Amino acid sequence: MEQTKCLIIGSGPAGYTAAIYAARANLNPILYTGILPGGQLTQTTEIENFPGYPQGVDGNQMMEDLRQQALRFGTDMRDGSILSLDKDGDIFTAHAEDGRDISAQTVIIATGATAKYLGLADEEKYRGSGVSACATCDGFFYRRKTVAVVGGGDTACEDALYLSHLAKKVYMIVRKPYLRASQVMQKRVREAENIEILFEHNTLGLFGEDGVEGAHLIKRKGEADEELLDIAIDGFFLAIGHKPNSAIVEHLADTDEAGFIIVDDKQQTRTAGLFAAGDVCDPMFRQAIVAAGSGCKAAMSAERYITEKK
Repeated sequence: MEQTKCLIIGSGPAGYTAAIYAARANLNPILYTGILPGGQLTQTTEIENFPGYPQGVDGNQMMEDLRQQALRFGTDMRDGSILSLDKDGDIFTAHAEDGRDISAQTVIIATGATAKYLGLADEEKYRGSGVSACATCDGFFYRRKTVAVVGGGDTACEDALYLSHLAKKVYMIVRKPYLRASQVMQKRVREAENIEILFEHNTLGLFGEDGVEGAHLIKRKGEADEELLDIAIDGFFLAIGHKPNSAIVEHLADTDEAGFIIVDDKQQTRTAGLFAAGDVCDPMFRQAIVAAGSGCKAAMSAERYITEKK
């Protein structure tokens, strides 16, 4: 069985940053990249809000930069996933997809969260060309344009309000006849002059030549007065939630009702030596810079945990 001081599960800004700090602290980290090496940002075309890239940077390029930095300091980078993780005494045991068993003194979970989509084929077709699950990341590209936000909860309202300050017009596509958001968020959305709420509407598909140009909708689906209609839009934003990839540690860490891992100010879970970083423990911000910061904290906390154990 292989041994390491620090096993990092997952890549992206949190995992790669944790690897940089762990490697520089001589923890000889092993990192398994997971099913999506580089994380969600590899599916984003351009990032303009990460410090240090004044002209913006392609998501894949930024993740490759972080990956190379982690490799430079000696991270043992491996493709694939960790299938199971357990702890006996002070030692964690992980079983990897490649068949290896790893013994670790500390573990950092950086498996991220997966945005929920409607399941339409057009969502994949136009991903990066009009379809986004992050208004804060991509809203800037739709200045003075028309966009739609799918969802009726607080996140959807927050995204619609954020976009309303950039876009010419914002549609909210809400399948129910009411908003699920808090009263204060509902009030703000209703008071925004350029937000139009389409209640009892579902999206059937998207259309456009070189990117999203519109959406096919159905109003009051299944009712006697069911109606088909199209709206012209330049961007289509999903705001129906994220699913944290926390199943591998659900027996070792507490989670909130949505499955996000609960950590303390040192990024530690309820299990000593088990840390979490990035979107898997962040239901609120879900930004690359926040994920990177939490990866730094997790690695520094892991190093201190090992030192105190000695």
